Amino acid sequence: MNIQERYRLWSENPYFDEETRQELKQISDPQEIEERFYMDLEFGTGGLRGIMAAGTNRMNKYVIRKATQGLAECVCDHGAEGMKRGVVIAYDSRKYSTEFALEAALVLARNGVKAYLFEALRPTPELSYAVRQLHALSGIVVTASHNSKAYNGFKVYWEDGGQVPPLKADQILARIEARENWLGLEPMPIEQAKTSGLLEIIGEEIDHPYLANVLKLALHPDLNLKKGAELQIIYTPLHGAGNILVRRALAELGFSSVTVVPEQEFPDPEFTTVPYPNPEIPATFELARKYGTQMQADLLLATDPDGDRLGVVLRDPKGDFTQLTGNQIGVLLTYYILSQKKALGILPENATIIKTVASTDLADEVARYFNVRVENVLTGFKFIAEKEKEMEEGGWGTFQFGFEESYGYLAGDFVRDKDAIIASVLLAEAALYYQQMEGRSLFDVLESIYKQFGYYLDDQESLALEGIQGKEEIAKIMSSLRHEEIHDLGGINIERFDDYDQTLGKDMSTGLTYSLTLPRSNVLRYSFNGGGFVMVRPSGTEPKIKFYFSVKSDTLSEAEDTLRTIKADVMQRIARIRSV
Repeated sequence: MNIQERYRLWSENPYFDEETRQELKQISDPQEIEERFYMDLEFGTGGLRGIMAAGTNRMNKYVIRKATQGLAECVCDHGAEGMKRGVVIAYDSRKYSTEFALEAALVLARNGVKAYLFEALRPTPELSYAVRQLHALSGIVVTASHNSKAYNGFKVYWEDGGQVPPLKADQILARIEARENWLGLEPMPIEQAKTSGLLEIIGEEIDHPYLANVLKLALHPDLNLKKGAELQIIYTPLHGAGNILVRRALAELGFSSVTVVPEQEFPDPEFTTVPYPNPEIPATFELARKYGTQMQADLLLATDPDGDRLGVVLRDPKGDFTQLTGNQIGVLLTYYILSQKKALGILPENATIIKTVASTDLADEVARYFNVRVENVLTGFKFIAEKEKEMEEGGWGTFQFGFEESYGYLAGDFVRDKDAIIASVLLAEAALYYQQMEGRSLFDVLESIYKQFGYYLDDQESLALEGIQGKEEIAKIMSSLRHEEIHDLGGINIERFDDYDQTLGKDMSTGLTYSLTLPRSNVLRYSFNGGGFVMVRPSGTEPKIKFYFSVKSDTLSEAEDTLRTIKADVMQRIARIRSV
């Protein structure tokens, strides 16, 4: 079908509800119709994400039905046992998340596939745990993570609790694309699904064992119980799914002095107190800072709407609050976990951390100091989880910690995705340990790491380029950079240029090329002599192209100057490419 045929089907056929048909009939702009119907919303390696509205290129219950049908058919390929093992479904606090989750459950039921649906919103990492705990074949989370309120998404997980692997994602996509007809996907009535045993509501029976596993990760449980009340913590769930479990975990460990930002405590699909519910941005912490000042807090924590990312603000030596980057949090947790396990005599000989190629090389230096192996993987936490699974099955490493610069962290072996509940617990314990045992703050510890290994600074820039034209512009930028031989950025010589789409790297001093072992991905990475890098890639979840900057210098001021110069050079190059 062409664009107009799709539009007429959706705006006239009674299969689509009155609200959908009226919304579409009121569109007067042909460009808007084209944007909504020129393609189907892309099912990527993690699932779907898009703006909520009517249309094939938007998030709505009909797109959910079609995607779920594709997943259901893949589950049915595993026979009666796969259908019985079923699919676990969780959802966040976004508009229509509850409805989309139920829609998915009832489409699965219509196909004879068992659906486990959480009774209320739950964080994404608990879904990962639930898939493993219930021995389900698959999982779904209805969430758009930290995107703006206009977005929602549909993330798919597989039986190990990790995001659906690429080959399986391709199989699901093939089933979705094979069905050209949008009609005939009515869900099973809810009462029929319940009485037939195809819909089961779950909750505390998953919460309890999940939390028990989180608490086992504490390295100093006695200290937490004795002194935890002395650490003043401000916490905000940003209207999302982290609220109950983060607070329960901290309380059960002994951190009783936790103040929750009341304006952001309860679910709000409008996210009225923040521009974006993203713990990366400073505005997210505006209210937390206010309460932090009132309570003389040591630590401010924020989790995103689906509870998988953690943002952190520390009190600095001047008494002001300073927000940490995702890399700084990752380095602090790497240092804390490895140093404490070594001191306690529980660091395995084959200990391994996993991080993404977009994350700071400072973590590599810290790991090497403790004789711990580092595995670098492509951007996206699913690759960290896949590498952890590979290690576990191959027996060649023992996973200690994994992180990505975009505020995702994981420890333990019972979850296969980033987990802000785990990260909150470990960060609070680290802050307490250094405060009580060494008389230092986490800020002091970070400074000592810099003095030992060098000042690594990092930053990011993103260009939002939406729609058909934006997609073409992103492709143009990547193509231009890929084919231009760049020997320096900001006057800093480039040692290596890696093109992960071509799985090929080049030594810029010798001109010799080498093969890259990671899977193909549209990523370019320029590594500097002496440490640091620039990396460029299109976002996998938003209409953006992202630029990652990391520099290393002997002093903070030198690092700041170098970072500023390199960023200016790169962004000027991008402006020139766009102007042609």
